[in-house]
Amino acid sequence: MGNCGTREESAVIAAHAQVQQLQTFQPAGRNSALEKKHNRTFSDTSDASACRNIEDAKNISIYTNVIAFTLFELETITKSFRSDYVLGEGGFGTVYKGYIDENVRVGLKSLPVAVKVLNKDGLQGHREWLTEVNFLGQLRHPNLVKLIGYCCEDDHRLLVYEFMFRGSLENHLFRKTAAPLSWATRMMIALGAAKGLAFLHNVERPVIYRDFKTSNILLDSDYTAKLSDFGLAKAGPQGDETHVSTRVMGTYGYAAPEYVMTGHLTARSDVYSFGVVLLELLTGRKSVDKTRPAKEQSLVDWARPKLTDKRKLLQIIDPRLEAQFSVRAAHKACSLAYYCLSQNPKARPLMSDVVETLEPLLGSSRSTANEGLSVVPISHGLLPDYGMHHRRLTPNVAVGCRASPNAKCSPGAAVPACRVR
Repeated sequence: MGNCGTREESAVIAAHAQVQQLQTFQPAGRNSALEKKHNRTFSDTSDASACRNIEDAKNISIYTNVIAFTLFELETITKSFRSDYVLGEGGFGTVYKGYIDENVRVGLKSLPVAVKVLNKDGLQGHREWLTEVNFLGQLRHPNLVKLIGYCCEDDHRLLVYEFMFRGSLENHLFRKTAAPLSWATRMMIALGAAKGLAFLHNVERPVIYRDFKTSNILLDSDYTAKLSDFGLAKAGPQGDETHVSTRVMGTYGYAAPEYVMTGHLTARSDVYSFGVVLLELLTGRKSVDKTRPAKEQSLVDWARPKLTDKRKLLQIIDPRLEAQFSVRAAHKACSLAYYCLSQNPKARPLMSDVVETLEPLLGSSRSTANEGLSVVPISHGLLPDYGMHHRRLTPNVAVGCRASPNAKCSPGAAVPACRVR
């Protein structure tokens, strides 16, 4: 998508006058009828008429506490999408910082936000935008990034999130200018991310995140980890189903091997991805690093054989930690990573078990910190980066994230209601 701020002012005013809001959420029984009635191609949904027939529901959001913003409002809070407001760029598009308050709309709480703008020429499209609205519109958890609102106006698709002050985990682990994260902070981040995945896996119909990686784990000011970017999330199997068959999507280096080979997706696929991220936290190395010797480019291939060897195990721990951690805790964390990375999906633990394993490690980390190993402060000069810099896995036959023929600007059409067990 081009920078919306470059449009002529008259065009902005005209767009503002054409604002259409999303319709009220319809029960599942009516969705199929709606899909038949509005059978559109992706180009149709990107057309100016795509949202025009939708019931005007100004100031009414389909999900509790989710706001339907106008394009004009989002241009206002990002100063017409100014370049110096850019937080990052990824497959979806560009993310800008902004600030909402009563000057934007009466009744709005003063709050810093991140505004993600769909890139119409990018690999991710309307369907992924809709997926994010549907999942994050229903789901609320301390370890999931909060969706503040959305915008569906003409061919514009935007999402508004809570602002995460410390940006992505990827930046703090791999940006050369970043101060190294302490062991205690790494375990706290691992536990928070694990709780987010465990929550998703335990709603009434499990949600498979499908793109768990360091760039999608955002950190708040107190290093609370929150999962972001739900564009590839998928409703999991139900009843007697053992898996969901789907086109292979995700990121190289993080995707579970059985999913890549068969397209069979389960919650254990997320567990494998968690194992990769835990390994990155332990080693300080990227999941795939082409700058390293051939045998060390794949982190899993290089590290996994060493995870159960106590003589070699400590050799792979990030040297920037300077041995300021409990050896016993390191052994347990490495053992957990080993089981998460099992080639046999059934041998991997549930995310609820992962949480139970990590919680004592966080306690021991805090104890160690109290003995003088405090959390290393992060550089205040770092800007949060909401970008995704890894290569996405896409099917060979076509771009995997274009909208389906029935895609519409109507959240609720594709995702079942989520209730915690």
